[in-house]
Amino acid sequence: KCLQARYSAKVFYTHAGCTLVALNPFQPIPHLYSLDVMREYHSDPSTSGKHTQVCQYISNVKIWTLQILFELTWTSRCLMKYYATVAASSQKCQDTVEKIERRVLGSNPIMEAFGNACTLRNSNSSRFGKYIQLQLNGSQLLVGASVQTFLLEKTRVAFQAPNERNCHIFYQMMKGATEKQRLEWMLPLDQDFAWLPHAEKTLEEDCLQETVEAMINLGIDESKRTQIFRILAGLLQLGNVDFRPASEEAQTCFLQKTADLLQVPLDELQSCLTVRTLRAGKQSVLKPCSQSECSVRRDCLAKVIYAQLFDWLVTFINNSMCADSSMWCNFIGLLDVYGFECFLLNNLEQLCINYANEKLQQHFVAHYLKAQQEEYVTEGLQWSFIRYQDNQGCLDLIEGSPSSIFSLLNEECRLNRASDAKRFCVRLQKELSDNASISWDKFSKQPHFTVAHYADKVSYQIEGMMEKNKDPVPPELISLLQNSQDSLLHSLFADGDHESEGLRGHSKVVTVVSKFRNSLESLMKILHSTTPHYTRCIKPNPDCRPLTFKREEVIAQLEACGIVETINISAAGFPIRIPYGNFLQRYGLITNTRLTAQMNQSNSPEMRNQAVLGSAVEDVLNVVLKRRAPNSTLSPDDNNNMVHCGRTKVFLTHSLLEMLEVHRNRVRSQKAFCIQCCWRRYQNRQRNLKRQAATRLQLQLCVFCAVWMDALAEAELDDAEDFIENEASSVLPKLDRLLKERGSVQLSSIQEPVMVRGWPIGLAMASAPSITVSLTATGFQRIMSMMACLKIPFRNGEYKVKTNQFDQGVASIRAQPRGSIKVHLQRSPLLYADMHPVHKTDVVTGFNQILLERP
Repeated sequence: KCLQARYSAKVFYTHAGCTLVALNPFQPIPHLYSLDVMREYHSDPSTSGKHTQVCQYISNVKIWTLQILFELTWTSRCLMKYYATVAASSQKCQDTVEKIERRVLGSNPIMEAFGNACTLRNSNSSRFGKYIQLQLNGSQLLVGASVQTFLLEKTRVAFQAPNERNCHIFYQMMKGATEKQRLEWMLPLDQDFAWLPHAEKTLEEDCLQETVEAMINLGIDESKRTQIFRILAGLLQLGNVDFRPASEEAQTCFLQKTADLLQVPLDELQSCLTVRTLRAGKQSVLKPCSQSECSVRRDCLAKVIYAQLFDWLVTFINNSMCADSSMWCNFIGLLDVYGFECFLLNNLEQLCINYANEKLQQHFVAHYLKAQQEEYVTEGLQWSFIRYQDNQGCLDLIEGSPSSIFSLLNEECRLNRASDAKRFCVRLQKELSDNASISWDKFSKQPHFTVAHYADKVSYQIEGMMEKNKDPVPPELISLLQNSQDSLLHSLFADGDHESEGLRGHSKVVTVVSKFRNSLESLMKILHSTTPHYTRCIKPNPDCRPLTFKREEVIAQLEACGIVETINISAAGFPIRIPYGNFLQRYGLITNTRLTAQMNQSNSPEMRNQAVLGSAVEDVLNVVLKRRAPNSTLSPDDNNNMVHCGRTKVFLTHSLLEMLEVHRNRVRSQKAFCIQCCWRRYQNRQRNLKRQAATRLQLQLCVFCAVWMDALAEAELDDAEDFIENEASSVLPKLDRLLKERGSVQLSSIQEPVMVRGWPIGLAMASAPSITVSLTATGFQRIMSMMACLKIPFRNGEYKVKTNQFDQGVASIRAQPRGSIKVHLQRSPLLYADMHPVHKTDVVTGFNQILLERP
């Protein structure tokens, strides 16, 4: 859940114990590994405790020797880039550092092209182990580097499992070669190769130009590059050679191309592949090989050439960047190893790879336990409660003595007899049945054995295991290659001491298992003499989709790489370790200790006194423990299984950490409630004061408005001028121009209907019970407003408008007018009176109300 949450937030690195867990985003994250970030991190003194980037994990490490264990080429590439950048930050020897940096980083494309392949696990899987030493002088400057490889999976050259591919270099040649190079390498565009499956699949790694540029940067001249590619092309043609009679013509064609590319005689090549030389004393006997034996010798020739070419490249790389032993005294080692493997078909290669992972897991557990023990002892804790999964039984099964899988396998290979898988399986059951780490499936038809590794159970097929362990190279093949006209191919085998299959004597036979075990033991010696750090690289999903997290896939890998065991070891003791200062900074509020306020004062004497800090920490813990059990106290005899106060740190279990968090949240809630109460009380007081002030203001404003309105009404009603209209019955009275402009209307006291013109007419007060009014207005808005004021229905015709004199009671306190009355409608506060009072007999509102309020 932690990894998934961080991965969703695009945080790809997580710290677990002494291990850095790296999740593959499967998309470019350019800012994460930029030079500016590297330099900024290196110059920041506070970065020693951060783990947000892979390059951060080893920065500012003040130790003489350091060993970094890695499981992904990209991770080691980033780390080499980081350290080379850090070393180049010093102007001293900057040219040398940059030169070595280019060669160290430039070796990666070559090593990956020749040693990596597309497998079921990922498209760029390392098929060999790689150990890189970055050599430092006394000033911690990069002065050189060296590369050590082990257990190259050379069988992949002649055999590829279903849905897997050969090494990248062959596909790079087929897809990146120019027309001229195709002619020179005899690789027609339309030709198919038996050892080149899934050639139609295009990968990012299929880039020939990058490999060629890396060769140029390392100093491999054009002639050597031409020889390398011609030899590789010869291996592809060799893979098309078939030993069935029906393909004799095609066999001759492919053999001819192979002989031309390897620059060996055709007849000698054919004889070496089809005829076996037997020695009887001092005499040699030639014996034709069977069809299967011919295929084995063909594959053997391809594997030995490819392995020697790979070793030559590694030697050339070391010669180009390795410093003299007198120039360096310290180093940083990067181990890029293949991870735990379990396929449908597992043979000797998977057994050796998983054996190496067992050794590294044991070293990892031992180192982690040692680090835990050292910290506990330093802080004054006991180390008697840690239990962990020990894989020593599995290692005894594989490499133990007197009987183990390796010892029985080597003994079987040293015997001069034909290999028999069923016989070897029976012997394994007889010799190793007492070991609980091995088992057999009684219902399986194929001879096999199953080993219970620390990560998972793996079933290994026995068929072909003895032949791979012998790895025989017929002497006539070595002789053929030593006589090659190609100078590079000749030099690869000129001084080679290859064992022939006919040699007798146990001391002369060096098996693949023995070589691999010896190289692994030398590597383990280096690991034991250094201070290791670990990076575990996790694939969040099997389909390599960007930012896609599959829980089951991640859990399986965490178990396989030992992270789960790390967590179990940590949880067996006190997994939570917090320095006193950090503890008080988070939990000091439980007791309101004054030290909490001094957290930011680094110069405070109390902050440097561990005894003072420890006493404050115990007070906090006692409060929490007493809440859980009233009689509980922090003592060695009580609750020692939950918490322990060391010299500078407090060690907690998860249960007590949860109790601390619950108590902290409760205290924070209480304090937050107090703050809320005070704030709300303050808010209520302020709100009441504002309401009182607003009420006073409103009261004063109302008094002012009432006085002001009364004054305006009195001025308008008392100061209005009377206008006498002409009494012509047939002629419409002509209104004065001033009257029109002011918008006043004139009502006549004559009982006959009178035409009244004017706008607006908000109120009409008549001197008679009824008046017929004819209204004239212009403009839609005026007409609608007038109709609304007088409550006139919206239809055409003549209308009879009644006054409110009889409906609403007294219309005015004044006497009925004897002449005409002027309704003055200038803009004044009277316009805002209610012109449509409610239809109640006991209510007088609007304009009449204003009149009634007069004295």
